[in-house]
Amino acid sequence: MTTPSEIAAIAKRTRLGLAITQEELAMAAGTGLRFIKDLERGKPTCEIGKALEVLSALGIRITLAPPLQDVNRQAQNDREPA
Repeated sequence: MTTPSEIAAIAKRTRLGLAITQEELAMAAGTGLRFIKDLERGKPTCEIGKALEVLSALGIRITLAPPLQDVNRQAQNDREPA
C-alpha cells in the first residue's frame, strides 16, 4: 500500500527535479499553494481529486490493480454464456 508520506516524497522529489516552485505547481495544477504544501507534507486528508491533478501536472502516473481474485472472477464471467 502506498502511504500519504510516500506520495508526498515522490511529489516533492519530482517537483524539485523539474525545478519548479510550489507556487508554479499550484498554478499548473489549478489548486492553491496551501494544498501543495499539505500534499508535500503527507497530510492524509488531502482531497484525492486535487492530489491526482497535482500528480498529473508533475507527470506522475498512478497504476491501480485489482486483487488477482477479482481479475480471475471477471475473466470467468466473461467466458460464461449469458
